[in-house]
Amino acid sequence: MKILLQSPLILDKNSSFHKKRKNVLIQGGKIQDIGDKSFQADKTIDAEGMILSPGWLDLGTVAGDPGTEYREDLESVTKAAAAGGFTEIALLPNTNPAIQTKNDLAYLTAKNGERLVNVHPIASVTRNNKGEELTDMIDLNVGGAVAFSDGLKSIYNTDIFLKSLQYLKKFDGVLVDYAHDHWLDLFGQMNEGPVSTALGLKGRPLLSEEVAVSRNLRLLGYAGGRLHLLHVSAPKAVDLVRAALKKGIRITCDVTSYQPLLEDGMLNDFDTNLKVNPPLRDRSSNDKLIRGLKDGTISIITSGHTPVDDESKVVEFDHAEPGMVNLQTVAAQLTKLSEDIKWEELLEKVTLNPRNLLGLESPKIEEGERANLTLLDPAAEWIFKPEDNFSKSGNSPFFGKPLKGKVKATFNNGKYWLNA
Repeated sequence: MKILLQSPLILDKNSSFHKKRKNVLIQGGKIQDIGDKSFQADKTIDAEGMILSPGWLDLGTVAGDPGTEYREDLESVTKAAAAGGFTEIALLPNTNPAIQTKNDLAYLTAKNGERLVNVHPIASVTRNNKGEELTDMIDLNVGGAVAFSDGLKSIYNTDIFLKSLQYLKKFDGVLVDYAHDHWLDLFGQMNEGPVSTALGLKGRPLLSEEVAVSRNLRLLGYAGGRLHLLHVSAPKAVDLVRAALKKGIRITCDVTSYQPLLEDGMLNDFDTNLKVNPPLRDRSSNDKLIRGLKDGTISIITSGHTPVDDESKVVEFDHAEPGMVNLQTVAAQLTKLSEDIKWEELLEKVTLNPRNLLGLESPKIEEGERANLTLLDPAAEWIFKPEDNFSKSGNSPFFGKPLKGKVKATFNNGKYWLNA
């Protein structure tokens, strides 16, 4: 089938068509032609005003497969990813069992190439993500792990953290850590501040992240290696990363697409779908996160997609499990962020930069290249309805809300997804 995209703005700095509006013809999983003439096609999409980029990659998606497939399985998470503009996802190892053997890796990647969305497993650093005993990371690297992490569990043991960095240096692997101090966060329900005090909820201080990031950077400077900080939210943590980058330390970090846009004051009605890790911070913190995105200190944007079943979410706020499903709503959040940050820079944070971190090939918008593409309409206004949700879990705070910015099509592996 031939599909013609008419006049999208191409944003791909590796392409000779970067920042140009061209017609793009896709056939047989490849980009057949790019140019100004009108190509014959079986289906034509009027992409005037839309943006065409390499397919998006989400770094650090949480799924429930294996172990808690009732929350999310590989089929549902890849459908949600495709609808949200992602052609590839890197899965965190917070599963049961954790991703810690070659068989686990093979299970997750078995259908890559057959489905639209490729799955890249991030393997566990410690067995069962307990922070006590290292996994065989060299063996897992050979088996196809793209990075190593305990996912949304901080590697609290200093000796384990140090040994992990040293171990991974053998093959230039990247350590991904959710940097928070467990004891400072213990029993915390939301950001520590005036809102938590007014609501009578125990807060989680910015200090928790700042202390953990400071420790991690000191250890990284001592041991060497590569470190990525998952889901930063504290301004001082971003400052620490900025200073480390100036010293040439191999450090990167990401932020969830919703973190700079949502504030702790939104929790006044105790909506458990807004209870997330890390917690929503205040406006001042968010402004500094946007600064970090603008100057490149925060080089990657992730969805923070964390499915949670109703039994663990539709409960009293202090008993609710943190997390939100967000793969399908990232486009609207990027559109909001584009008011402060250029689209070209935003899209690099979901295309080129995460692939560079994980050592994956970056797709290119050129004739003859495979069609790994995302078509975004930043002007599209829509409402996210529960019946449009492809995740098995419904923990989204955006249901019924008017949104602006929607992915119109994704292409990969000879397959495509078209959004109405």
